[in-house]
Amino acid sequence: MQYMMLINLGRARDFQNLSADEQKAIAAGFQQLNQTPGVTSGLGLQPPETATTVRVQNGETLTTDGPFVESKEALDGYFILDADDLDAAIEVASQVPAASMGGAVEIRPVTDWSQN
Repeated sequence: MQYMMLINLGRARDFQNLSADEQKAIAAGFQQLNQTPGVTSGLGLQPPETATTVRVQNGETLTTDGPFVESKEALDGYFILDADDLDAAIEVASQVPAASMGGAVEIRPVTDWSQN
């Protein structure tokens, strides 16, 4: 099964203000994570204030600066994991550096819309 791993960096979001040792540990953690079987490397995202939200109402495309929903746990990055089950996905999520630095990893099973 595929899982989308949605990363909230927590205090690691302020990367430049972390100590050199913390920065190295985070970088090494993500490098190691990318070597984990089943992990398809994802990407980091720019801060939420750089977002544009798109909606369509009555056939008109409307855009709003920033995220549509207020959130204390902004999405900072993602990757895809092929794993046997949720327990295996939880084990990999626990290895994401942000998970131990006040951040979190949200795990969502991927739906294959082509199969519906």
